Amino acid sequence: MPEYIYLLIGAVIIGVVMFIVGFIKKATENKNIIKANDLAKKIVDDAKQEAENLKKAVVLEAKEDWYKQQKIYEDEINSRKKEIYKLEKDYNQRVSKLDRRIENLDKKEENLQAFSGKLKKREEQIEEKKNELNVLIEKQNSKLTEIAKLSREEAIQILKNNLKNKARNEATQEIRNIAKQTKKEAEKLAAGIISTAIQRIAVDHVSETTVSVVSLPDDEMKGRIIGREGRNIRAFEQHSGIDLIIDDTPEAVVLSGFDPVRREIARISLEKLIADGRIHPGRIEQVINKTQKEMGDNLIKFGEKSCMEANVHNISTNIVKLLGRLKYRTSYGQNVLQHSIEAAWICGIIAAELNLDQELARRAGFLHDIGKAVDHEYDGSHARIGATIARKNGESKIIVNAIEAHHEEVEYQTVYAVITQVADAVSGARPGARREMLETYMKRLEKMEEIANSIEGVSKSYAIQAGRELRIIVEPKEVTDDRTAYIASDIAGKIENEMQYPGQIKVMVIRETRQIAIAK
Repeated sequence: MPEYIYLLIGAVIIGVVMFIVGFIKKATENKNIIKANDLAKKIVDDAKQEAENLKKAVVLEAKEDWYKQQKIYEDEINSRKKEIYKLEKDYNQRVSKLDRRIENLDKKEENLQAFSGKLKKREEQIEEKKNELNVLIEKQNSKLTEIAKLSREEAIQILKNNLKNKARNEATQEIRNIAKQTKKEAEKLAAGIISTAIQRIAVDHVSETTVSVVSLPDDEMKGRIIGREGRNIRAFEQHSGIDLIIDDTPEAVVLSGFDPVRREIARISLEKLIADGRIHPGRIEQVINKTQKEMGDNLIKFGEKSCMEANVHNISTNIVKLLGRLKYRTSYGQNVLQHSIEAAWICGIIAAELNLDQELARRAGFLHDIGKAVDHEYDGSHARIGATIARKNGESKIIVNAIEAHHEEVEYQTVYAVITQVADAVSGARPGARREMLETYMKRLEKMEEIANSIEGVSKSYAIQAGRELRIIVEPKEVTDDRTAYIASDIAGKIENEMQYPGQIKVMVIRETRQIAIAK
């Protein structure tokens, strides 16, 4: 077969193949276009649906915000309406009150006008009576002049002198009555002043009566007491109820607290821990609990021993334990338990001199400050707290009244209450009973003399009786007897306002005239 025929057949086959391929390709392209159109349509539909959903969500959110804002506005409007209603109600009430006041004022004005008319008539009647009285007086004066043969001026002078004498006598009697009444009131006021002064002074002694110092072998012990991250010191304060202060003071720490028994327990416990060397929370709790138990037994022993010293028996166990607590209580540096024993013996001595029951008097003096054992735990004065304790523990009414009245908070019902008050004052006022720094003591004496010397007319002043009396000598030519009372009162007032002192200070002003002649 010729070669061109093969070429022709090949060309035909190639053409057929190319036609078939082109047809298939075109069919595929059409199919892809249809799929693309369907996909595009689906995307558009989904976009429209999403836009519609988004639109609905936005509208719904906008509606919710609108409803919320509307609710807020409605609540605010209701609140404003309530306020307006309340203001309107108050306004109406005030208007009603004002109307009533206006009506009352109108009535009062009418009554006042009526009273003014009556008063005017009354004044006219009084004026008529006055004229009639003047006429009668003139007639009486004429008759008296004729009878006494005295002129009108002489009779008036005699009458004035009689009235002066009568008024002078009445004034003298009235002055005496006023002086007696003033003395009574002054005695009552003195107790309050002394009590206030004591309370004012007590602040200066807080640092001495509320802290205990514990010595340490070295400063390294402070770190062991504090413990890791402060756990030891926190455990100690928690179990003891006392603040443990660690500062820059070398080889010492401070225990601070108002309860003297707790402070003593803390001091003993800390000393035991330091001596033992084992300091950790468990050991701290164990030592403090053991010391508390020992202290409870010791308080009863101290109380029983003090009862023996005061020669007072048959006392309730509760009171005996409270007496033991007084061993760790001080007042202006004076131990309250020793003060109570002293007061008991002083009461017994006074009762013996007055032929009274010595045992009853000692009992009253011994128990008069029992309230100081727990006065930091209850409200009220230690006298009232002590009276309550004595009453609950079966003490007699005489003892209860002596305790409650020893600072004159209630009236004395028996002579034993007076004896108790006197013994308390004597024990607290005796020299050396109450501790005071020498420097403070000297400054107080100098201040007293300085106040006295600042008064015009004072010649010399002396602070005596351990600062409990200020004796002042004045110039007799410059100061009269009457003015000495004012000087004493003035100095006493300045001392009260400018100074702090325990107890009371007696101010004595002396004015004397000395005439000296020499015989040769």
